[in-house]
Amino acid sequence: MDAKNTAKSAALAVGDKKFDMAIKDGTIGPSVVDIGKLYAQTGMFTYDPGFTSTASCESKITYIDGDEGVLLYRGYPIEQIAEHGDFLETCYLLLYGELPTAAQKADFDYRVNRHTMVHEQMHRFFQGFRRDAHPMAVMVGSVGALSAFYHDSTDISDPTQRMIASIRMIAKMPTLAAMAYKYSVGQPFVYPRNELDLSSNFLRMCFAVPAEEYKVNPVLSRAMDRIFILHADHEQNASTSTVRLAGSSGANPFACIAAGIACLWGPAHGGANEAALKMLTEIGSVDKIPEYVKRAKDKNDPFRLMGFGHRVYKNYDPRAKIMQKTCHEVLTELGIKDDPLLDVAMELEKIALKDEYFIEKKLYPNIDFYSGITLKAMGFPTTMFTVLFALARTVGWIAQWKEMIEDPGQKIGRPRQLYTGATRRDYLPISRRK
Repeated sequence: MDAKNTAKSAALAVGDKKFDMAIKDGTIGPSVVDIGKLYAQTGMFTYDPGFTSTASCESKITYIDGDEGVLLYRGYPIEQIAEHGDFLETCYLLLYGELPTAAQKADFDYRVNRHTMVHEQMHRFFQGFRRDAHPMAVMVGSVGALSAFYHDSTDISDPTQRMIASIRMIAKMPTLAAMAYKYSVGQPFVYPRNELDLSSNFLRMCFAVPAEEYKVNPVLSRAMDRIFILHADHEQNASTSTVRLAGSSGANPFACIAAGIACLWGPAHGGANEAALKMLTEIGSVDKIPEYVKRAKDKNDPFRLMGFGHRVYKNYDPRAKIMQKTCHEVLTELGIKDDPLLDVAMELEKIALKDEYFIEKKLYPNIDFYSGITLKAMGFPTTMFTVLFALARTVGWIAQWKEMIEDPGQKIGRPRQLYTGATRRDYLPISRRK
């Protein structure tokens, strides 16, 4: 169901002139004031730093109600998808808009699995990076380079090529992510095994070595799959908006996803779980928690507790509830009881759920808090956390990019500005400048 125009309108007064702006209603969520003709009618722009009150597009993919703690993929609650579905089923849902039948699921899984290998020359491409390169730097470069290896699927005007590119990126992102990890630790690349499900395949590519057989732990595989589901899409966040903005120029899909990865790298976005774990390291031990909690409550202290609260969710992050359960399942399975960082994390969790300061300000543990602990327990270094986020979010980026390309009303992105620089002035020769 599309957003529908209504007879409602908003009145804007500028001086003694009044203008009517149409109001559009979505299927759920806030209505929007259509200001598309504002400049033509008034000669003015709106000013909205961070676009926090601006709907940049019309979308049918993901819905968030931050006040109520709701996240829906194509209308389905994230709790139900994470509990009953798997990641590739989620990919199908985000791409096509409906849950697959058994036959559609089998076909989709097959199409993804047959694209898991990357071009062999990509192995030599990796050797151009320094050994100590951050895995996210490697991902930005290698994903952008895919357009040089798979230029037979970069014609965005061709629906078949768009879908081939989409399947390729979903399939190859786990392989590239595992290669980035292996390269960083000096181990040989491990080729994918297509009889395995996506998450099991990924864990094997990360942690198997040629010298011995590797058996995938089903509890860890399921946890990995759930992490991917929870991170698959999150509406018009910074990286998704970046992908859409890059795509609006007609850039090829591989370049658009590389742009999204670059944006995700920022510590305020995808790097939040890495920042949360670094915070736990800084605290160091349970006996220091009161000191740091006191500092967090002090407005004049620059220290902030990472992994608590969320810009969108003013209630408990629905993904955090699932991630909390998954986190404890992993810790139990691995028998981890005496890790100092995990002790700090568990104690902080207890305090945040009981302390009036945290409750009043709705600083609940968020998904980054629990996912950082879980990924560390599974054996991933902190530098890989954002890479795994990028792997999961790829399908959301692709679905959003595909939706934008297929929108007949799509335009190249061109935000306006409030200019506060110098007014017109004449050029002076250097001899006359003071």
